[in-house]
Amino acid sequence: MKVFEVRRDDLHETRLVQQDFPSLGDGEVLLRVDRYAFTANNITYAVFGEAMHYWDFFPAENGWGVVPVWGFADVSASRCEGIDVGERFYGYLPMASHLRVRPGQVGRSGFTDVMPHRLPLPGVYNRYARTTEDPGYRKSLEAQQMLYRPLFMTSFLLDDFLAEEEFFGARELVLTSASSKTAFSLAFLLHANQNPGIEVRGLTSSGNVDFVNGLGCYDTVTDYSKLDELPADHPTVLVDFAGSTTLRRRVHEHFGEALRYSCSVGASHWEEAGGSGDLPGPTPTLFFAPDRVEKRLADWGPGGIEKRVATAWQSFLETSRDWLEIREAVGEEAAEQVYKRTLAGDMSPRIGQIIVTG
Repeated sequence: MKVFEVRRDDLHETRLVQQDFPSLGDGEVLLRVDRYAFTANNITYAVFGEAMHYWDFFPAENGWGVVPVWGFADVSASRCEGIDVGERFYGYLPMASHLRVRPGQVGRSGFTDVMPHRLPLPGVYNRYARTTEDPGYRKSLEAQQMLYRPLFMTSFLLDDFLAEEEFFGARELVLTSASSKTAFSLAFLLHANQNPGIEVRGLTSSGNVDFVNGLGCYDTVTDYSKLDELPADHPTVLVDFAGSTTLRRRVHEHFGEALRYSCSVGASHWEEAGGSGDLPGPTPTLFFAPDRVEKRLADWGPGGIEKRVATAWQSFLETSRDWLEIREAVGEEAAEQVYKRTLAGDMSPRIGQIIVTG
């Protein structure tokens, strides 16, 4: 089996490792990774690999890491009752050709990987959905599911959190990295929910202004260089998908006392990421989606999140057809090229990149 690895302390350094196929113990299953999406969100997993334990899902040799991705895999061997060879599952996968799992909580909808090293990790990442029982699955829409479903879930939970907090009394929401898939998923939800009195403002690079304007879900779109032109006399919330300390400081200093809440979500500008330092206004707070999932599971009960997400998800899918260009790359060398282009920020927001393992 083949595994794509990156240096934890230098994300530019990569290697392809050839490993023996693992022998399966009783109750274990070997998944063949078929295809997965690769977006800036996966770079965020690498950037926060140590702090958020993303490297722990698919362990590698000391100093190296396997970047997690979302995609589809087929059962190539099974010693687990209730999991048959040939079945197809959606879930959290390594950039690799195969993955050995130990299914627990096996049911019609799927299973949870209960490998010992994964038990302390957030359960939302350990669940694998059986495509034949997934009400949101469509074979023709696999690419959209891989590209957007995990990001859309984060945006849904973030939208839910902000609404519950009544937007911290703000009248304006400023979203950095407005062209990123998670950011415009949130903007879509905010627009669809028609929150009265809330203006959604996107900040993006000059080259992406036209694209973001064309999405139709931001009230205004502003080039980063023109940040100082934004009005700063209304209560404002920052939702930071960029992760750039320089940009975050500019936003905090510009809005000053008008800034009611500062939320950190991603790190599309990963090379500029770092500590918050001494910023004016509220201390930036990390939004961690799995924590919100646990809260809503307790509030809404089994299936509550899925039912609420499903309606919004179908509406979002219809919208995305208008501007999404899906591209497939096949094989390990292509995966490395996509990884490095995404790492360098050299990927159009209009592109939805899928890797086929070959």
